[in-house]
Amino acid sequence: MARTSIKDIARAAGVSHSTVSRALRDDPRISPEVVQRIRSLARDMSYSPSVVARSLVTRRTRTIGVVVTTISDPFVSAVVDGIEEEATANDHAVILVMSRSDPEHELEAVRLLSERRVDGIIVSASRVGNYEERLVRLQVPIVLLNNQSESSYIYSINVDDVRGAHMATDHLLELGHRHIAYIGCPDRPRSHRRREQGFRMALGERGMVPGLSQVVADEGIGDDAERGKLGMRRLLGVEDRPTAVFCYNDVTAIGALNETRRWGLAVPGDVSLVGFDDVREASLVSPALTTVNQPRESMGRQAVEMLLRLLAGESVGDRVILPRLVIRQSSGPPKSSG
Repeated sequence: MARTSIKDIARAAGVSHSTVSRALRDDPRISPEVVQRIRSLARDMSYSPSVVARSLVTRRTRTIGVVVTTISDPFVSAVVDGIEEEATANDHAVILVMSRSDPEHELEAVRLLSERRVDGIIVSASRVGNYEERLVRLQVPIVLLNNQSESSYIYSINVDDVRGAHMATDHLLELGHRHIAYIGCPDRPRSHRRREQGFRMALGERGMVPGLSQVVADEGIGDDAERGKLGMRRLLGVEDRPTAVFCYNDVTAIGALNETRRWGLAVPGDVSLVGFDDVREASLVSPALTTVNQPRESMGRQAVEMLLRLLAGESVGDRVILPRLVIRQSSGPPKSSG
């Protein structure tokens, strides 16, 4: 069955196709009675506007490209939910591409999306610096979410990693822990460095030096759960093992939790654990994870809102979102303090 066109509606209404086009756009030159009659005909004839034809006129495709590391990441899935929700509410479609945490793949994904004439691009956990230069060449707005490159970028939305890590570490200190370790993630240099900074700051404010209390898992490990297992294995293998561990994210913490159990130790009885992100799985494991909440869906919605403002020619700037601590059952006082 052929698709209904504006010309079909024009023939049925006995008007020109330009009148139909104007009526569907609520052009004030067309009377309300004609607009109502044409819109009623369009509904009865199951008319839907051609995105291709509309884009030729407006030079907009009403499409947003999204580049993520991998859709298997629980953090990413919630961010994409927020992006799709806000994009749909503003009559925009979303094209999703994976970068596989590789800078070259990310650049290629951004290039391909720009060639497909998306109106703007959102990149999650970018590994690429100097986006300003690429923006000029591609002539498409790019918003970065939780940028992992060391360069600054004005169109970005980031959580305050330093403050979040500080809150997590301070929580363990308040419980009475004095031998606290950090299992990090050098593969994500910016957030890893800032979370380590917050960890060190909290200890320093209590007159403590991290020293042997800090363990960073190997950079070459791609799986966060395996990273958590390896980090915990190293920590539990030393004579003066820590009584609490702050982990780069929740998946790392879940890996550390599984390794702790494999050693026959209890959480939080023998070791307290704190994660970062507050993904859905953090509340489902036993014991449920104490963690630092990132408003992931809100970050996705804000990225779309920022992109739409850029497309409208408005001025925008970098946003830093404050996290919050969610205390659950994986953290408690050390045995020595009862």
